[in-house]
Amino acid sequence: MKNTNILTTFSIGLLSSFTLCVHAQKPTRPNVIIILADDMGYSDIGCYGSEIPTPNIDKLAKDGLRFSHFYNTSRSCPTRASLLTGLYQHQTGIGLMTTEAESNFDFGVDGYRGYLNKKCVTIAEVLKSAGYHTYMAGKWHLGSDSLSKRPLQRGFEHYFGCYQGAFSYFDPKGTRCLIDEGDTIRAPKGFYTTDAFTDKSIQLMAGKKDDKPFFLYLAFNAPHWPLHAKEVDIQKFVGKYRVGWDQLRKDRLKKQIKLGLFDKDTQLSPRDSRVRPWESVSAEQKVMSDYRMAVYAAQIYAIDYNVGKLVEYLKKTNQFDNTLIMFLSDNGACAEPYQEFGGGKQSDINNPNKSGAISYGIGWANLSNTPFRLYKNNPTEGGIATPFIAHWPAQIKSQKGKITDVSGHILDIMPTILAITGAEYPKVYDGNVIQPLEGVSLLPALLNGKQKIEGYQYWEHSNNCAVSKGKWKAISRVGSDAWKLYDLTNDRTELHDVSAKYPDVVSDLASHWKDWSIRCKVVPKGTRTKNSYD
Repeated sequence: MKNTNILTTFSIGLLSSFTLCVHAQKPTRPNVIIILADDMGYSDIGCYGSEIPTPNIDKLAKDGLRFSHFYNTSRSCPTRASLLTGLYQHQTGIGLMTTEAESNFDFGVDGYRGYLNKKCVTIAEVLKSAGYHTYMAGKWHLGSDSLSKRPLQRGFEHYFGCYQGAFSYFDPKGTRCLIDEGDTIRAPKGFYTTDAFTDKSIQLMAGKKDDKPFFLYLAFNAPHWPLHAKEVDIQKFVGKYRVGWDQLRKDRLKKQIKLGLFDKDTQLSPRDSRVRPWESVSAEQKVMSDYRMAVYAAQIYAIDYNVGKLVEYLKKTNQFDNTLIMFLSDNGACAEPYQEFGGGKQSDINNPNKSGAISYGIGWANLSNTPFRLYKNNPTEGGIATPFIAHWPAQIKSQKGKITDVSGHILDIMPTILAITGAEYPKVYDGNVIQPLEGVSLLPALLNGKQKIEGYQYWEHSNNCAVSKGKWKAISRVGSDAWKLYDLTNDRTELHDVSAKYPDVVSDLASHWKDWSIRCKVVPKGTRTKNSYD
């Protein structure tokens, strides 16, 4: 264990950090920053409908481009695998979950090994080869039980964060511990992950002594459970949620329609049947439930002011205009462990020694995903639709402040970065044949807001599957011949199954999904072993 006192790392004032690196000239190739939120719902930031104040993220949207139709893979580690590689998660070996210190998700087949294989390359590996500095801070969650599976071995020059997920915000430890480069360290007094990951990112950028551009992957663990937030932030929201989820879902949809994210005829999905009307909740429970949502809101709020710190640093070092910033979430809101008012005891909230599913409950997750139904782990819009903001002042000019309905996918991030940096995607890397990219560059959409996305998009996780093309989207379960069909142009909230009316469309989508599932290693699924996910 490295005997490191990281108090000095995080006590560096931001103004002091700005002086660590003087940029004599702006690089012609852009810097690239990906900011990934963890388990954040579609409507949880202001520019996507929330009542939670997120002025810094909203400013990125106002001066950049928002996507109303952008998709992830419905869960943390598979999304991270696809984001960093431009491949479907099964092609990378992370078809379900990851193999970590205490869990085995290696099912013995290519699509389900539990870690990034050598048949793929990460954005960091490609950009490092192209002369970029590559930095990462935050949650890795792509396998870590051996050295070869970790960030520093997959293209990142520097890493600070946690290899696994669901760790304490105040004191990550045990198997879900804090890592500085490759060494295990203990968090100092006053530590909070969202602040620390951002401050470390700034420190890494400030330590750059040359004119080479950089790639930063800032992967927050917020607002994933456990419910951990700073008291000063929580108090900004206590009492604001006693109006309840029913009214707030209506308020958020009204705001979304006003913003232009949805048509005025968009139907709000029904309240989850596992959740009672707010008016039926007891007064005592309302107070406790309000507090849980206040902590969750504080976690979102902390993401926002840390985004503000990052932007301030870029501006003061004259790098803001030539930096592409992309902001998104890894899946829809999380209702785990599927209890009406949340998991864990009320006394577990903000306990630094507690982690796991100390959460805000189905009712608030239903709010987070307004106007959609269902949550993380599902291929409904509530599971896979994410806010996506692209901000790049040097190039995103005609689309400044606009919303595009181009259907983007997590697979498209790698090709987009290749297009703007000029980096070449390798056919062979480190002696291994690399699979061709699955995504497409979204650069045309960034520059003019319009782009025709040809072909099909596919999803599968935990046997939940979907396929879309154009306005059509079909949803099913692996092994089932029954598919539900939705017209997303007229029914974005997926309330009206029209499969009986359009059997030919269903047949076409189902056939393509089957072919894809074989080609991309979704099947066979292999054999589950002891400690595997069930």
